[in-house]
Amino acid sequence: MIVFRYLSREVLLTLSAVSAVLLVIIMSGRFVKYLAQAASGALDPGSLFLIMGFRLPGFLQLILPLGLFLGILLAYGRLYLESEMTVLSATGMSQQRLLGMTMIPAAGIALIVAWLSLSLAPQGAMQFQLVLNKQDAMTEFDTLEPGRFQALNDGTRVTYTETLTEDRANLGGVFISEKRLGQDKKDRGISVLVAESGRQDVRPDGSRYLILENGYRYDGSPGQADYRAIKYDTYGVLLARPDVSDEVTDRDAIPTKDLFGSKELRSIAELQWRISLPLLVFIVTLMAVPLSRVNPRQGRFLKLLPAILLYMAYLTILISARGSLEKGKLSPTLGLWWVHGIFLVIGLGLLYWEPIRLKMLSRRGQKELARG
Repeated sequence: MIVFRYLSREVLLTLSAVSAVLLVIIMSGRFVKYLAQAASGALDPGSLFLIMGFRLPGFLQLILPLGLFLGILLAYGRLYLESEMTVLSATGMSQQRLLGMTMIPAAGIALIVAWLSLSLAPQGAMQFQLVLNKQDAMTEFDTLEPGRFQALNDGTRVTYTETLTEDRANLGGVFISEKRLGQDKKDRGISVLVAESGRQDVRPDGSRYLILENGYRYDGSPGQADYRAIKYDTYGVLLARPDVSDEVTDRDAIPTKDLFGSKELRSIAELQWRISLPLLVFIVTLMAVPLSRVNPRQGRFLKLLPAILLYMAYLTILISARGSLEKGKLSPTLGLWWVHGIFLVIGLGLLYWEPIRLKMLSRRGQKELARG
């Protein structure tokens, strides 16, 4: 029991450290991406941390298996390097017994991953998509920031306002530049609107107008002397009515209970993927225990790179099989299970190869002694 607690503590401490580093790296990259979208006006800056919170379970369900795999390699590699595993082996600690002890904390991690992949991650993905749908329903006034140029409609319109009231109804120092596209979608030049002030006018039917006052409109094509200037006292611009949708179409956001019994290939692939993640935990544990065995003279990082390549091959083939299943190239019965079967055999081979090799060497030595 003391040995079990010691080994479990070493693995879980290393797992926590590795997972925390991986989580910070991944979330930092995503946060920069969402921050850029917020800067362009595509997202509300106030919802950034909410979005990251909804995405967290989806990150963790992939990070924890990798963190456990690296945690076993690093923790046990240190024990081999410092000859602690040699002492344990001398007291009767076999590879099979070490694997059995390691599978107990691995089972706890598998339960967490199952909870994430089957329940929490789909709920987070659903809330994430609802937030995006809400963002799509926002008008220019909802995302406009004073003193900043904001690109909208895939960059075809650029809006700027010098001042904006707290209720987002009145603007001051307005500049709007918009590309004019014909029915054939060809560029017909640009229109530039400048005004001293502007306000939002909401009609009873729900349509919104931007009413500009005391300004100019310039129409023309860059590089050509054909501009037309119009001075106006009041100018109205119809704002596009946002598409409000509560529909959730992302497969990651479908509740797991709705996937059972479905005959659709995308649903079958998604269900098998969610079940595969907890299975992944047990199989990578099976592979990590023998791969962590190193000679003290070789260093603890000798097998780290090949082990990571093996893990990446496992995950890559699993993702490829998921895509093939969605496209109908794989039978749903075969599904993703053959990938787990292959790497289960690889893990068993790694586990029993060293004892088999030692037995073969022992028999060869005995035969040579008998001949001598």
